[in-house]
Amino acid sequence: MAVDRNQVLRSAAALLSRKATATMDEVARAAGIGRATLHRQFAGRDALVRALEALGLEELEQAHDRARLDEGPEDEAVRRLIAEVEPVAPLLSFLVTENQLFEGDEQNEGWARIDARIVALFRRGQENGVFRIDLTPAWLSEAFYGLIGSGAWAVHDGRVAAKDFQYMIAELLLGGARRSVEK
Repeated sequence: MAVDRNQVLRSAAALLSRKATATMDEVARAAGIGRATLHRQFAGRDALVRALEALGLEELEQAHDRARLDEGPEDEAVRRLIAEVEPVAPLLSFLVTENQLFEGDEQNEGWARIDARIVALFRRGQENGVFRIDLTPAWLSEAFYGLIGSGAWAVHDGRVAAKDFQYMIAELLLGGARRSVEK
């Protein structure tokens, strides 16, 4: 029986997004395969996490593309981005807490590409008077990641209804980022 690597990754992502400390045995069970089969696909946890990183970055890049970040008002582009990132939010919340992905010289350049796109969106919004200029675009980008990850955990834990995910993140992020109009 051939093992569908993508299906194994998706099963691992679903499990690790809920239980970041899951063992390789638990990942194998969740994927419906034996531990030896899992190890033939991924030499160990590090290899599995790196494969999940590649999957997550691919899905994030696709979400950015679908959100059309360069089109229309910047606050609306942020809302579209939140909506497009929602399906990958649990995986993203797992990945951004995996220190091994952000240490040393082995950092995947995909993170820099993702960051650059979000930072450019916030910078453009500042230049167009939509977003506050006292908060750096890099900080607004970090706030975006933090809210997406926190929102994913809050939904998972039942503290927030899934239907409210986009609204609550957009309102908090944009409420703090928008430039106020002084009268």
